[in-house]
Amino acid sequence: MAIHVEGLVAIVIFYLLILGVGIWAAWKNKNSGVLEGTDRSETIMVGGRDIGLFVGGFTMTATWVGGGYINGTAEYVYLPGYGLAWAQAPFGYALSLVVGGLFFAKPMRSRGYVTMLDPFQQIYGKKNGWSSLHPSANGRDILVLRPFYLL
Repeated sequence: MAIHVEGLVAIVIFYLLILGVGIWAAWKNKNSGVLEGTDRSETIMVGGRDIGLFVGGFTMTATWVGGGYINGTAEYVYLPGYGLAWAQAPFGYALSLVVGGLFFAKPMRSRGYVTMLDPFQQIYGKKNGWSSLHPSANGRDILVLRPFYLL
């Protein structure tokens, strides 16, 4: 098996660049949040609640758009009999992000929530709120493990 040297060099450079950005960001933000009086974990998890529209938009998009989304959409658009009409996910995802931003972002931010489980834990208690994680986690696990079941 031959090694594609240019591709390997590109991947190494990419990962070194990502590592460099991570080290720079950690060094730059080492003491952020201490002066403002915010919790360090909140500063790390939600960016001190000061991410901005541009970075926040790309972060939300990256949460939804992955390899399965891109490859699956391309596959169904290419298959005969399906075409572009089967590429509905971009519109649904975009609509869900807009609805989430308009109706849920402000109340969750004003109440200081960090995760989507925080409102459930506040309403139903820690034990019942924690149990609401299981349907989501099980669905994700089934989605990930399904291809192995089909082999």
